[in-house]
Amino acid sequence: MVKRILMQTYLWVLLLLLYAPIAIIIIYSFTESKVLGNWTGFSLKLYGSLLNTNAHHSLMNACINTVAIAVIAATVSTLLGSIAAIGIFNLKARSRKAMGFVNTIPILNGDIITGISLFLLFVSLGITQGFTTVVLAHITFCTPYVVLSVLPRLKQMNPNLYEAALDLGATPMQALWKVIIPEIRPGMISGFILALTISIDDFAVTVFTIGNQGLETLSTYIYADARKGGLTPELRPLSAIIFIVILVTLIVLNLRTDKKKQLQSQKTK
Repeated sequence: MVKRILMQTYLWVLLLLLYAPIAIIIIYSFTESKVLGNWTGFSLKLYGSLLNTNAHHSLMNACINTVAIAVIAATVSTLLGSIAAIGIFNLKARSRKAMGFVNTIPILNGDIITGISLFLLFVSLGITQGFTTVVLAHITFCTPYVVLSVLPRLKQMNPNLYEAALDLGATPMQALWKVIIPEIRPGMISGFILALTISIDDFAVTVFTIGNQGLETLSTYIYADARKGGLTPELRPLSAIIFIVILVTLIVLNLRTDKKKQLQSQKTK
């Protein structure tokens, strides 16, 4: 009994530490005070100000750049990571283990090391840093996460399905598209969402590859804003919106997964 109470207390304290800061930001996004922690009454003024592109042109540009970079990087890394996962899965056991180890290194490697390495690479190749280099950098560190998301789905797949499709007259591309892709689609979706989140959240790699052409992402904007002595109040409603969008997306995906599992269990019965 005492052990259960201690475990539940530990769990609730952990959840409180994780979500209390987010809850505070969401609560104070509904007041127009410029200082976080100073409640001046309920107001949607900060949300209206956030949507005013003329008043916060640089912030909205940073958000647009962040979303554009994240979508492009997540899409390309999902394609590359899925193809790489299929290739790794079809290797011999020893080669598969070696490639899995190589794929894990960029994940375990510090972001600042990745950022410096890519910075030196772009400088040595004479590539002007800007939007393109940031996208390439994000694709580089997002792809290994997609590989890790897709590989478990390949291991769960019946290995005879692909061979059966070929025996029935399908070309390798048709078998890939109609047999393997549907089997690994949940892993691809998970990898895409993970890559999207990591790209939006990244700062260390972005700051080394963004150059000095005036390009800003949300992370670099917040960093520059904090160095000025404070944060723009409109960042509170923006953070709340991002959190709610991610939360709703996860809930929808989990509900769809549960429905599919229920349908599969009903079919097996």
